[in-house]
Amino acid sequence: MASVLNFLIGGEIPVQAFFERWNRLKLRLCGAKINNYCKIYNKLYLFLHPKGSLEIGKNFTFSTGSNFNQLSWNIRGAIYVASGATMKIGDSVGVSSSCLWCTKQITIGNHVDIGADTLILDTDAHHLNWQERRNGGERSSKPVIIEDDVFIGIRSIILKGVTIGARSLIGAGSVVAKRVTPDCVAAGNPCKIIRMNNQ
Repeated sequence: MASVLNFLIGGEIPVQAFFERWNRLKLRLCGAKINNYCKIYNKLYLFLHPKGSLEIGKNFTFSTGSNFNQLSWNIRGAIYVASGATMKIGDSVGVSSSCLWCTKQITIGNHVDIGADTLILDTDAHHLNWQERRNGGERSSKPVIIEDDVFIGIRSIILKGVTIGARSLIGAGSVVAKRVTPDCVAAGNPCKIIRMNNQ
């Protein structure tokens, strides 16, 4: 009865059910290795290059756009894996309307929560030297590693070459440009350790 009522007042449940199945099919057709418990709600921007690799573990949930998560309004999430790049996502990972942009390697551990409108990228996207940008110079890329049980707050930015240690918490709006040690709370721009979790 509840699903019928929701359909009549807004259609959210049928839409979510459709996209949950459609996104699983789209991932498989693109060559991703996924588990049946992979749930991506609503529209997702997905690009997986035929020479790229995307592997998603059990109990993956990605909510994106259409007011599914009010913290991210109608922002459409994205997964982008370039030629020769590898993205590996562990078990029981939750993501809200975020952008995962991989040109080399992004590894996300188990039981990681990624807040709404977060950006994780392993590249500068453009060369930092203006002359190289003019000449189409190759951009710099370094792997990003997010270890088990990390929590990343809303609207954070995780930059190339960063490792976030296990069980750490990244505060909302942080810009993480350097390694974060395990078992700490870190926040700010640039992101700095505020305290250790055992203190």
